This record gives sequence, C-alpha cells and structure tokens, in this order.
Amino acid sequence: MCDVGRGVTLCYESFGSESDPPLLLIMGLGVQMIGWHEDFCVQLADRGFHVVRFDNRDVGRSTKMKGRPPTLSQMATRRFGPEQYTLEDMADDAEALLEALGLQPAHIVGASMGGMIGQTLAVRHPESVRSLTSIMSSTGNRFAGQPKLGIYRYLLGQAPREKEAYIDFAERVFTAVGSPGMPRDASYIRERAARSFDRGHNPSGTGRQLGAILASGDRTDQLRGIKAPTLVIHGTRDRLVSPSGGRATANAIPGAELLKIEGMGHDLPPAAWDQVVDGIVRTAARADRDVDRAAA
Repeated sequence: MCDVGRGVTLCYESFGSESDPPLLLIMGLGVQMIGWHEDFCVQLADRGFHVVRFDNRDVGRSTKMKGRPPTLSQMATRRFGPEQYTLEDMADDAEALLEALGLQPAHIVGASMGGMIGQTLAVRHPESVRSLTSIMSSTGNRFAGQPKLGIYRYLLGQAPREKEAYIDFAERVFTAVGSPGMPRDASYIRERAARSFDRGHNPSGTGRQLGAILASGDRTDQLRGIKAPTLVIHGTRDRLVSPSGGRATANAIPGAELLKIEGMGHDLPPAAWDQVVDGIVRTAARADRDVDRAAA
C-alpha cells in the first residue's frame, strides 16, 4: 500500500528487477489491477522492465471515495457535483505513486480508462513519462470511440452485490465486449471476477470512475502537446470503444504509431499478448533512442 496524498492510498504490486526501467500499468473502468494478468506482467518483466500494476482509486484494495455516484441525468448533461473527481485527479494519483516509489520517469501503459489516465499523465507530468502506450482508449471526443448501441446497458447497469450473480454478470459483460476473433476462456473470466469480488467489490466506485471520464471532457487539443513516444493499440472488433477512438488518439498525438490488432475486442486475450508486448518494447526502445540523440 502507498499513501499518495489527498486522502488516497493505492494498492500496488511489482514484477521483475528493480534495476530495470520502470513500467506502470494502469487499468480501466471498474477493473482491478489483476486485470493485468500475472503472466502478462511476467512477460513484460522478462523483456527487461520493472513492472508495477496498481488499483486505481475506488476499485479493489485502494481507497474507496465518498459521495454518491453520478445520476443518469448528471452523466447525460455532464453537470457534476463538487465531489466528483476527474481523470486529472486519477493521473495525479499515478504520478504520486511513481514519485513515492522512486520510479520517475517510467514507461506508461494504460488500457481503456487507463489509457485516458495515461494520456492525462503525459500531458500534466511530461517529465515522468518515458513513453506512452494507450490501449483500446479514446480522446474524450463525443464523436470518436463511441460504444455500439447494445453495449450501453452494460455501461449503465449496476453490477450485482451477491458474489455468484456478480460472476455471472462479469461473464456476460466480457462475452459481449471481448474479442470475437480470438479464443475466449470463460473459466478465466469467472476466476478473475471471483478474485475481484473477494478483493473488494465496489459498484459505486465504478459509477464515480465513469463520472470522472465524462467530467473530463475532450482531451484532443491537450494531446497535441504530448512529446513522449507513443503507441496507440486498438482491436478491430472493439464494441465498447469503437476503433475510431484509437484512430482519433493516434491522430491527436504527434508522431504516434497506430497498431491495429485483428479480431481483438475490448479485452486483452492471451492471443494478443505477443503483439501488445512487442509494441510496448518497440515504443520503449524508441524513447531510449530519443534520449540518446538528445544527449549526443
């Protein structure tokens, strides 16, 4: 556990040698750090990174914030109360974690909302970001990355509070948004859901995180100022954040590379890991080359 200030404590875990370049993994809406599979983290560590994953505020074992989640009316009008935090607050949490652990600057990898947090971190704290990989994310523009109509019921519905019902709900969600062009392991989805429930089930926190996304608005103009080498990864079959979100992100960030993964939806199936890890390694190497050129 790490106290990052402003009343927030974050739960984190690391993989690999502390002497290797640090890499921070930031997970998405309502998903705990175990959404980054241990084998995926080890695969990154084996490629030469000191990998850190953590629970964002309002999820898992990190601090549960106070206040009611936003109402449907507030989300529709983008008018929130003073208690609603933003992606900027969540990016500052990540920055404070890096500082407390002595990991600045780090390679930043974020998935979905985690990609939005990573983008915001690169805007607000560029000195702390060696490279950025934004996976299945978007810019906050209302005309890019919108879900398919049939997905809204999962976004707006609240997860059950009873364990078995929650596990069933999680399986339905990840079946709906997952990768139709890649093998799906229902037992893995159910195992992660059960672990997440036991670690800390917090439906209200997911609502507040969704409020943070909506309250933060369109980042497109801010993203144009990112100088860190950036990779944007998006599945061609993503129904939760449509591929237009990835294209908009890559178009907004100068020099960003766009990697499209055929058949991938809004998840990180093992069949996609090699492409994702290779992309992260390639982007990190690009950052190192930029540093070498600057020093020459």
